[in-house]
Amino acid sequence: MAWRSHGVNNADMVRNLRANGIIKSDAVANAMMAVDRKNYCPYAPYHDSPQSIGYSATISAPHMHAHALERLKNQLTPGEKALDVGSGSGYLTACMAVMLGESGRVVGIEHIPELVNLATKNIKNDNSNLLTERIKLIVGDGRQGYPSEAPFNAIHVGAAAPNLPQTTDSSTDEIYRQMVHHTLSP
Repeated sequence: MAWRSHGVNNADMVRNLRANGIIKSDAVANAMMAVDRKNYCPYAPYHDSPQSIGYSATISAPHMHAHALERLKNQLTPGEKALDVGSGSGYLTACMAVMLGESGRVVGIEHIPELVNLATKNIKNDNSNLLTERIKLIVGDGRQGYPSEAPFNAIHVGAAAPNLPQTTDSSTDEIYRQMVHHTLSP
């Protein structure tokens, strides 16, 4: 049951997400246990609802992050590469990095420079080892993807766009499909 998976701490929140059937796999549970949401969300981090992270942006509710990780779990396997469009405070980017293991890599792309700085600080405070070769955070237009590191085994789009740019770059096709779905879906 979404929106009812609140917790008093990170472990309690993850247990409730699992008890409510949102988290189904050990891989997702372990990743969310390893990345404490309080390091990425300054207000009510374990409340199962979106929260402000500043700069007119929000961090998604925990059940949405769990749902996204569950949908991508077969692609977020050790050694693979992922793209997180709209990486915000860095929470889901860090969860993805944990699932990808020490030989995997996540590129987080965010158009708000202050959020890239915040995400870098958050990840450094939570687990600075992730910032070595495992996570790359960049300021950019996620609608353009990140062709210099394509292809990606998994792409998460946590941002919505009112329109899509015209391009002939086939590496962004999957991003466009996901953005259209995200923009049109409630």
